Amino acid sequence: MGKLSHFDTSGQAHMVDVGNKPQTKRRAVASGVIKMLPTTLKLIQQGDAKKGDVLGVARIAAIQASKKTSELIPLCHPIALTRVSITFEVDEKDTSIICTATTETTGQTGVEMEALTAVSVGLLTIYDMCKAADRGMVMCEIKLLAKHGGKSGNWIAS
Repeated sequence: MGKLSHFDTSGQAHMVDVGNKPQTKRRAVASGVIKMLPTTLKLIQQGDAKKGDVLGVARIAAIQASKKTSELIPLCHPIALTRVSITFEVDEKDTSIICTATTETTGQTGVEMEALTAVSVGLLTIYDMCKAADRGMVMCEIKLLAKHGGKSGNWIAS
């Protein structure tokens, strides 16, 4: 296990200096799940939620969140994202929705946090829009699936 890069030699938190790192193409994929009652899933699928197109709004919220990651996570660098893709997959058997975010940039630092933030806010938006019908929804399994590019190369979850 390597040392934590967000702490200096005296243990103080700091923003990592990426100024001398080369710009490379970077990509990250993250996912998460929101579990709900069957009736709530039906509301979403049929477009009958009181607040409108739940997944459409959640997609826009997730994209917006990815662009605001450095404002939310104190030591993240502001990144010029070149692509953000959000998909939702309905799992009727598990009465859940899987959100997957893919983020890309050409830069000096990775986009993992942007993908994870997008997934988290996408799921939170689904919760917000459906909480009147189901306050017991559970968000879980938010995780990085893969990252590509940069000094540390490629990583894929096992």
